[in-house]
Amino acid sequence: MRPHMPSRRSFLLSAGAVAAAPFAAPLVHKLPAAPAPPFAARAGRALRDAHAVAGGRTPDALADDEAYWGEIQRAFDADRTMINLNNGGVSPTPSHVLEAMIRDLRFSNELPVEHMWRVLEPRLESVRRELARELGCDPEEMAIVRNASEANETMILGLDLKRGDEVIVSTQNYPRMLTAWEQRARRDGIVVKQVRFDVPSSDDHVVERFAAAITPRTRAIELPHITNLTGQVLPVRRIQQLARPKGIEVLVDGAHAFAHFPFTRDALDCDYYGTSLHKWLLAPVGTGFLYVRRDRIPKLWPLMAAPKAMDADVRKFEEIGTHPAANHNAIAAALTFHRAIGAERKAARLRWLRDRWAKQLLAASDRVRVLTPLDDPARAGAIGFFAVEGLDPAKLGGWLLAKHRIVTTPIVFPEFSGIRVTPNVYTTREELDTFVETVVAAIRTGVA
Repeated sequence: MRPHMPSRRSFLLSAGAVAAAPFAAPLVHKLPAAPAPPFAARAGRALRDAHAVAGGRTPDALADDEAYWGEIQRAFDADRTMINLNNGGVSPTPSHVLEAMIRDLRFSNELPVEHMWRVLEPRLESVRRELARELGCDPEEMAIVRNASEANETMILGLDLKRGDEVIVSTQNYPRMLTAWEQRARRDGIVVKQVRFDVPSSDDHVVERFAAAITPRTRAIELPHITNLTGQVLPVRRIQQLARPKGIEVLVDGAHAFAHFPFTRDALDCDYYGTSLHKWLLAPVGTGFLYVRRDRIPKLWPLMAAPKAMDADVRKFEEIGTHPAANHNAIAAALTFHRAIGAERKAARLRWLRDRWAKQLLAASDRVRVLTPLDDPARAGAIGFFAVEGLDPAKLGGWLLAKHRIVTTPIVFPEFSGIRVTPNVYTTREELDTFVETVVAAIRTGVA
C-alpha cells in the first residue's frame, strides 16, 4: 500500500478537474482563465461514466468489464487503423494530457523568458511532490528527467569507480545501459560482468546468479525491475539486501515498471531508481524521473555539470540547459488520470489483456511457448513474450505489420527469440482477438 493515495472519487468527476493543472501551487503569475478544452471535457465525462460503471467491484472483477474499459478508451485519440501492441516502447498519451502540454507550449511561446522560466518552470515542484508521493519517497529525492536512459545513465556514469572495480549486470539489461557500461569499461578500465539466468526463472535462481558473481572488487549491480524482453519482474529487494551489507550499490532500471503495477520505494528498499513516464504512466514523450536516496545524492555526479553548491540537491540532475517545461508539467495530468483509474485496477486489466492473447495462443497450438510467467501476478504484468516453433520471429513480426497492420516487437536474442506483445489500457478485446486469429493463421499456413 502507498503511504497516501487520494480516493478515485476525489479525482476528475468534472471536466474542469481534468483540464486544470491538478497539482499546481498558487503562483503570482497564472495562465489566463479558459473554458475546459474539448479533449479534457471528453476525458472528464469518460472517467465519470467509468466510475459509475465500476461501482464497488474489486480490480479483478472489473478487469474484463468492457463497459468500464470502453469508457477509459474514450480518453485516447488512438489510430484504430492499426493494432498497436508495442506500448512497451512508447504509448499514446490521453488526449487531454497532450492538450495540456500543447496549451503550455503555446503559452510559453508568447513570452518565453517570462512564461516559460517564471510561470511554468516553478510548477515542476508540484509534479515533483506528487511523483514522490506515488513512489513513497521524499520530494527532495526525486529528479524530473526526460526518460529512463537519462536517469539510468546518470547513475551509471555518475558513480565514482576506478580501474579494476567490478560491476555486475545481466544479459537481459536494456541494451543502451549495457552500452553505457561498456563505455565506462573502455574509458575507466572497470570490469563489467554479465550474468545469465533462465527464462522464465525463479526468484531464487536470479538471486543465486547475482550472488555467485560477487567478488571483493564488486562495487555496483545494475538490473531491470522488470525485463524489457519477456516482462519478468526481478527480485529487486532481495538483491538490494544481498548487496548493501557488502557496500555494493544497486542501480534499478525501472523503465517498464512505474505505473505498470503498484509498488513503493520501501517495498523495493532501493537507493537508486530510474524510469520513463511515456510508457505506463501515459505521460508525453520526454518525461521520466530519477530517484536517489538522500544520503546518496552527494556521491553521485550529475550527467551535466552543476555548481558545487548543488552537490546535495537532487535538482543538480536536472541541470541540462534550456528545455521546455510543458511536457514535464503535463506529467501532472497523466498522474491524475492514472489515479482516477486506480493502480490496482489498471494492473489487473493489464494482466487480463496479457492473458487474453497468451492463453488463447497456448490453447491453439502446441508449437507456442510463452516465456513470461503467467501464474503469479507478482512476477509479471502486461508484457508478454511468445515463440512459435518453426516460425522465424522477425518474419512473423514483419508479416503481421505489412499484411495485417499489427505492430509487435520481434526479438532475436542470443539466449532466446520470439515476439514481445505489450497492450495498454486503450487496447480493446477485439484487437487482441484479431491478433490471436492472425497468429493462428500464420501457424497453420505460414507467412510467405
